[in-house]
This record gives sequence, C-alpha cells and structure tokens, in this order.
Amino acid sequence: MDKVRYAEPSGAAGGRVYVNGEQYFDGVPPAVWESHIGGYRVAEKWLKDRKGRALSYDDLTHYQNVVAALART
Repeated sequence: MDKVRYAEPSGAAGGRVYVNGEQYFDGVPPAVWESHIGGYRVAEKWLKDRKGRALSYDDLTHYQNVVAALART
C-alpha cells in the first residue's frame, strides 16, 4: 500500500479511498471519511498505520467493516 487519499464523490454515490494509484475502496461517504475519534480521522488512520505493506483479504474485509460501522454512527 502506498499513499492514502480520498477522492470526493461526483454524484450521489460515496467517494473513493485510494490506497495506491490503481486500487481503491469505492462508495465511502464524505461523512465517514471525515469521522474523527480521539482527534484522528479513523478511516484514514487505519490505512496509514498499514502503509508499506500489502493488505490481506482479512485486512480488506476489516476495513470495509470499519467503514460500515462509521456509516451507522
């Protein structure tokens, strides 16, 4: 995983969270990306803590669960 960045949505769908130049998580609402806990943007920090390593299938599933949990709050 390289640089993490958020691309704002172009329509009603959520934005994209890029983990490198080609791969991304799609459908992440801006409110989820901006969610803060303890002064940290949760969706961003979780990925940045894993910078420089390949994300496993379990990592991808966990991140999707984090995003879904933030969307419900």
